Amino acid sequence: MPNVIIRPDWHLAESRVTPERAYRDRRKFLRELGFAGGGLLAASLAARDAQAAAATKLYPAQRNVAFSPPDLKLSNERVFTTYNNFYEFSTDKEAVVDRVDKFVIAPWPVKIHGLCEKPFTADAQELAAEFGLEERVYRFRCVEAWGAVVPWTGFELRKLLAKVQPKAGAKFVKFVTAARPDQMPGINRLRGYPWPYTEGLRIEEAMHPLTMLVTGVYGKPLPKQNGAPIRVVVPWKYGYKSGKSLVEIELTDQQPKTLWETLSAEEYPFESNVDPAKPHPRWSQATERQVDTGDRIRTLPLNGYGAQVAGLYKK
Repeated sequence: MPNVIIRPDWHLAESRVTPERAYRDRRKFLRELGFAGGGLLAASLAARDAQAAAATKLYPAQRNVAFSPPDLKLSNERVFTTYNNFYEFSTDKEAVVDRVDKFVIAPWPVKIHGLCEKPFTADAQELAAEFGLEERVYRFRCVEAWGAVVPWTGFELRKLLAKVQPKAGAKFVKFVTAARPDQMPGINRLRGYPWPYTEGLRIEEAMHPLTMLVTGVYGKPLPKQNGAPIRVVVPWKYGYKSGKSLVEIELTDQQPKTLWETLSAEEYPFESNVDPAKPHPRWSQATERQVDTGDRIRTLPLNGYGAQVAGLYKK
């Protein structure tokens, strides 16, 4: 019986692959074709390439062993970075990585404003360079009852907040994700959602040393599908509290109206700490599936960070 090769949908014939020389010489290619805007496009590409090269030099950052328990085994990089909840691109976790190609992440201004003495706007790359980067290994727990162990690269959010000097009335920090329908195809498919994606923390949670602004993962700059170029990571809360691709960080006296809480407050309340004793209305939170191995393990209160953060919630 002859062998029949069934190619997957994503298979690309070798004959369609752009030759390396042609790819690397794209600026010359544009000039020779006589494109009217070729010079401007080439300059834009050059600037973007230079920024990307500068960002790459920051990685890998030195690991902070105080925040990286040696008994935690990292989840598989390929699996974690291609299994994404990012509805701005797709509701299919495994399809997001294939739909981010048009998403432009440089330059990337981030506005830090609101109830603070010294508001400012800076590029994500500038923030990474100013505050310095370190790697930390954190547990990650999705509200959908799956988890991972991830080496994030970034800096403590409280360093940024200290620079802007919060006013006495600042009680919350609001995070706003980019909303670009021309680059993020999922937005137009979910017209009933209250875009842009918005999340928030109490000021005490934002100032906690575990809360990070992250620009890298697995020793490299963040992939687009994981929230590039800058996101927040709050390891003791469910993953949707860690907003991706941030364009605004606002200090406010009002609890932010977050996207998921607006859609379903019972299922996605504002606080959303990892709690194995409190089931989601549609499933148990007592255990979690490890994203790469499929192993099911017991979920830890506050995702294992109770010793550090439980004091924030004493009544």
